[in-house]
Amino acid sequence: MLWTAALAGAAEGQTIPDRGTVNVNGATVFYKAAGSGQPLLLIHGYPLNGELFKNNRMLPGYRVITVDLPGFGQSKAPGRDASIENYAKTMLGFMDAMKLNNIVVGGMSMGGMTLLQMYKTDPDRFKGLVLIDTTADPAGVAEKAMWMGTGQQAQQKGVASLVDLLMPRMLTAESRMKMPNQVAHLGSLIKQASLDGAVGAAMALANRPDANPVLGTIRVPTLILAGVEDNVTPAELQMKMKNQIADSRLVMVPGAGHAATFEKAMAVNAAMRAWLAGLR
Repeated sequence: MLWTAALAGAAEGQTIPDRGTVNVNGATVFYKAAGSGQPLLLIHGYPLNGELFKNNRMLPGYRVITVDLPGFGQSKAPGRDASIENYAKTMLGFMDAMKLNNIVVGGMSMGGMTLLQMYKTDPDRFKGLVLIDTTADPAGVAEKAMWMGTGQQAQQKGVASLVDLLMPRMLTAESRMKMPNQVAHLGSLIKQASLDGAVGAAMALANRPDANPVLGTIRVPTLILAGVEDNVTPAELQMKMKNQIADSRLVMVPGAGHAATFEKAMAVNAAMRAWLAGLR
C-alpha cells in the first residue's frame, strides 16, 4: 500500500514520503526523498540506481527525489524491451503521479538522455535542467557496438560481470586505487540491476535518438556538470551542449570521471547549490 499513500500525500500537497513506489507505464518505480523545500528530481545512469545520488540528497531548500529506472535497483520493468523515449514516458508519468510540475530535474548519463526526451515531450513541466556527464549525441558505430557487447556480456556472464567492465569508466584510476569504498558502492549498484534491465538499457543506449535538435529549444536555465576525466562523455561533448543551450552554465569537476556526482559529491553539490540559488 506504500504507493497509494505516496500518491495520496502528493495529491493533497503534503510532503512527499521518504520512500515509496508508483505503478506507471507498466513499470513499478521506486523512489526516495530527502530534505525539505521545492521538489528536485534526479535520474541515474546505466546500470546504476537512485543510490548513485546518496551523497547529493541534502540541497538546502529542496526536497530531493531520486528514482530507480525500470529494471534497476528496487524498480520493476515490464520486460526487456526498453528505449530512452520509453524511460522518458515513464518518468513523465512518475511526475504526473507525484503531482510534480514546474520543477528542476537532473539526469546523469542515460538519465540525462532521458531528461532531454522528457523536455522534448513536455517542456512546460520544467523550471530548470541539470545535465550530468551526459550527451545529446546518438551512439556512433563504435559506441553502438560497445553497448550491444555490454548487453551480450550481461546475458552470457551475468550482470555482476559488468562491474569490472564498467568501473574504469565510472571512476578515475586514483579513486579506484585509493577509494575502495567508492568502488564497492558503485559495484553493489550494478549488481542490483536485473538482467532484463541491464540488457534492455544497453540496447536503449545503442539505439538512442539524436537529441541535438532538442538543445536549441531549451528555454529554462540549464546546468551542465561533468568530470574533467570523464572518458565516456568527455569535455568536448559538454562544451558542444553548452554552445547550443541558450541559458546554460558549464561546470567541469576536477578529479572526477563519469560518476562525478558520486566521486566528487562535495564539489558537485557546491556547484548545484550555487546554480540553484540563481533560480529563486
